[in-house]
Amino acid sequence: MDEVSRGARALVVCPDIRKLSYDLEAEERLEEACGLALAIGIEIAESMILPVRNVRPNTLFGSGQVDNLAAQCEQHAAELVIVDGALSAIQQRNLEETLKRKVIDRTGLILEIFGERAATAEGRLQVELAHLDYQQSRLVRSWTHLERQRGGFGFLGGPGETQIEADRRMIRQRMGRLRKELEQVRKTRTLHRERRGRAPWPVIALVGYTNAGKSTLFNHLTGAEVMAEDLLFATLDPTMRAIRLPGVEKAILSDTVGFISDLPTQLVAAFRATLEEVTGADVIVHVRDMSNPAAQAQKQQVLGILADLGIVDKVDGGSSIPIIEAWNKWDLIAGETREELEGLAQSDIDTVPISAQTGFGLDCLVDRIDAVLTGEAKEYEIVVSASEGQKIAWLHAHGQVLSEEGSVLEGAPDRHLTVRLSAKEYGRFLTL
Repeated sequence: MDEVSRGARALVVCPDIRKLSYDLEAEERLEEACGLALAIGIEIAESMILPVRNVRPNTLFGSGQVDNLAAQCEQHAAELVIVDGALSAIQQRNLEETLKRKVIDRTGLILEIFGERAATAEGRLQVELAHLDYQQSRLVRSWTHLERQRGGFGFLGGPGETQIEADRRMIRQRMGRLRKELEQVRKTRTLHRERRGRAPWPVIALVGYTNAGKSTLFNHLTGAEVMAEDLLFATLDPTMRAIRLPGVEKAILSDTVGFISDLPTQLVAAFRATLEEVTGADVIVHVRDMSNPAAQAQKQQVLGILADLGIVDKVDGGSSIPIIEAWNKWDLIAGETREELEGLAQSDIDTVPISAQTGFGLDCLVDRIDAVLTGEAKEYEIVVSASEGQKIAWLHAHGQVLSEEGSVLEGAPDRHLTVRLSAKEYGRFLTL
């Protein structure tokens, strides 16, 4: 980690600005901020909510609140202050000078997490680009050496460029190179997606708020060992594995990055680029942490991003891709809450209560996914010459063979098969 030391003791502050409307309650936002800090190995010394009636352009908080923060830092031996909100460069610098501690805002913290967790080439490029974009606006808070002037060539006269201008120019040049590299990566990914589109296997995309349990579910269904911990952003890069379903010979299960509220502007492009795979899915499984009091607000965050991707209609809420809700962490719900949720789940065929941790309900979830994927499949009676082994193998790979009669060994020149196929797959078979 560049600026934030792992293991540092931190004071986490959630500003509750009166004039702003939030998707989550202040307590929920504070809990999420602490989760973000823990996700990168920071020790929480103390956390608090500070109501802000009027935003101070120099420090965000009032002078009395800043004094209180300084006292809290001393009392709890905090060496870092995390503000769960956006700080301007001036606000960050002034708070650091007053508190005599390193201060980072929500954007800086999430950038640290993304930088540590990104594993793919594209992920690392996106994070570096986002970090440079963020750093570019922060050069004003760098130390005095940035104000020194460099000598010009002399033939234009006047002062040379300042160090801060040179640094900005270098950052712009680096960002330009990164964008070109990313464009190449995107082209490659598009080709891969088109190739998968020509392949016969349906794609199932897992989406959900961060820490909802997607990776645990992914591991359970695929037998993979994707990092699955009780941490925000435990996984960042999309992972794909093949799985088998009762009515589908093979399907591709994709685990995507977890969603989060108030995603930093610098990371929105990187975040949505990672989610482009979802737009090509045949079915989406929305994994929800139903034990979380903010489950409904988190659902709206997820649907909002799916709407931005063009999957969910912003007006009527309809979806161009079937969505199944997996109500996860069912083992943590009890009493009246569980009874109420059970009633709601029973009234909606596309809602399946599960526990990815214990395995409860996963068979029901698999059956529902299978039913959605094969819902339009029909039974076809197909006669193929016994010598056309390639066609017969294709039917086994792309459909559900219910019966098969006749073989060369039995003296029959033709094979009679009863196969369940979607109309799309049957049309493809006819072109073979």
